[in-house]
Amino acid sequence: MQSLTVADYMNRHPVVFTASMSIEHAVERLLQSHQRGGPVVDDQQRVVGFLSEQDCLAAMLRDTYHNEQSANVGDCMFTGDVLMVADHHSITDLAQSMQSNKPKIYPVVDSNGVLVGIITRTDVLRAIDVHLQNHYRQR
Repeated sequence: MQSLTVADYMNRHPVVFTASMSIEHAVERLLQSHQRGGPVVDDQQRVVGFLSEQDCLAAMLRDTYHNEQSANVGDCMFTGDVLMVADHHSITDLAQSMQSNKPKIYPVVDSNGVLVGIITRTDVLRAIDVHLQNHYRQR
């Protein structure tokens, strides 16, 4: 199972955002994709933040309360240390770190720090399940 990598199970075409994007546009993209959040990238496709459904909800409620539509992703995104994972990282190691870290979605970056996808807890569960099913079939 150590040979299974994040690249084997990640979503290579996630919804991503830019800091200048309006919250309304970001919400439309989230709703269409059924993603719960996603990375915010700069012009070089490097992760500069993360936008979650919760961030969007708070911004839209605030804007509704004040009868405004002025927030953009940069105003609402998480800008602290975004937990990311390398595309060559082991699924097993990621599963173990997910037990203590709470993100449900991890941006996946290549060796140059460029975003190449995302991986979710569901993706990791799927990888483990597929591995176990194949293991039991071979017995």
